[in-house]
Amino acid sequence: MPHAEPVIIGLYLLVLAAVSLGLSRGRHVAADYLAGRHDMPTWAICLSIVATETSTLTIVSVPGVAYGGGMVFVGLGLGYLVGRIAVARILLPLYMRGGPGGSLASAYQYLGHRFGRDMQRLAAGAFLLTRLLAEGVRLFASTLPICALLAAAHLPAGRMPVLIGLTALTALYTAIGGLRAVVWSDSIQFGVYAAGAAFCVALLLPRDAAGSLDMTSLHAAWLAGRFALFQRGGAILTSPYAPVTAIVGGAIMSMASHGTDQLMVQRVLAARSLRAAQAAMIGSAIVVTLLFGLLSAVGVLLWLRHGGASPAALGLPSPDALFPAFIARDLPPALAGLLIAGIVSATMGSLASALNAMTASTLSDLLPTRLTRRSGAVALSRAITAAWAVMLVVTASCFSATGQSVVIFGLSIAGYSYGALLGAFLLGLLVRGARQRDAVAAFLGTLAIMTALILGVHPGGHAIAFPWLVPIGVAASLAIGGACRLRPDPIPTDQPTERPTP
Repeated sequence: MPHAEPVIIGLYLLVLAAVSLGLSRGRHVAADYLAGRHDMPTWAICLSIVATETSTLTIVSVPGVAYGGGMVFVGLGLGYLVGRIAVARILLPLYMRGGPGGSLASAYQYLGHRFGRDMQRLAAGAFLLTRLLAEGVRLFASTLPICALLAAAHLPAGRMPVLIGLTALTALYTAIGGLRAVVWSDSIQFGVYAAGAAFCVALLLPRDAAGSLDMTSLHAAWLAGRFALFQRGGAILTSPYAPVTAIVGGAIMSMASHGTDQLMVQRVLAARSLRAAQAAMIGSAIVVTLLFGLLSAVGVLLWLRHGGASPAALGLPSPDALFPAFIARDLPPALAGLLIAGIVSATMGSLASALNAMTASTLSDLLPTRLTRRSGAVALSRAITAAWAVMLVVTASCFSATGQSVVIFGLSIAGYSYGALLGAFLLGLLVRGARQRDAVAAFLGTLAIMTALILGVHPGGHAIAFPWLVPIGVAASLAIGGACRLRPDPIPTDQPTERPTP
């Protein structure tokens, strides 16, 4: 079939939206619209978490990282597992205390209960701003390989039409179907690109003249360190894939991203019970590590196929272009079209999750409670989703290309507020008697410190590895909050001070 790719891509996107909306049908109540009626299957929530944290950037960048540095993202996944076990044991019971009927609508409502409404709004504002910037980077960077893949599939398109088209379609099914549509579409998308990655691994495995697996080539890759899970010899503070950095830093980073970021917390709040939510959270770490393994294997096998040549020697602009070039040049047209559709929809999945989470946080944390209980709350939710979609397009159009791996750049942006958020939660849990003013001071002080680190004020003149950004932020938050807690409460000015009896 000539030019089969455009037909497959178009059909896939239409079927995805239709199936997601069909599965999400039901009552149109604001609580159900944003919380999925608390009856989503555990496996679907698990896959939705993984699809939310992965996007086109992950699919094209992880093979590029493995091409040059080995399977280091698998090592990072081990740290993720430790962090998500901590989330399941420590934070999820706070959110789901009292069962589904009593669970929170937003992670930041806990801060409101513990410290006060001002702290809740401050944390939600930081989440919304950081998510706007991080999703803007991901959306912008995702359009570059998508445009290249579409051009290879005989569908040439400019960056802005792709940007607007993807965002409009995603916002449409997100606004109509709510969280249920997002979770079901995420599950479908994950299945497509994970199966595609597995097929690519099978296709790339080296074989000898008899068709048997070429163990000599794989052994050569092993000796060259391409199957290493960690980076050896790098400085712990500046090497993102050193063992201590990946496991300790990755664990704390995952605890922040999946325990305090509404983007992830919203999914587990749709679970049927606390135990189901915990299973989905821990299971997501295992699934994402397996996905990292598949994508890293693609990068290692591409390294074997090209004899270790640099991307520049292959006529490619960066390591991120290696996997898209393989898809466009070496896969059968029908399979290439399906995998391109899966990669395109990966961006839609993470975008849909962001839009729904930002809408939920806006309603639950920033707007008066009475607005969410009115009969028109669902219409208000849809209007907020549309507004955030427009702001994301504007933000994405303001970014330009970055010289480093885009997935690492996105993680660095997310690390800006994660430390302050996790620090606020731990301050409330660990520091008895901590007040709202202590939490606010710690939060703002930590943001100032992280701004200095990320913008270039680095110890020794070297950039700090992204897994350490969150632990540094947590330590700063607890130190500032603990110090502020030592200050006594001010004496009320409207009450007379006791005087000694003469």
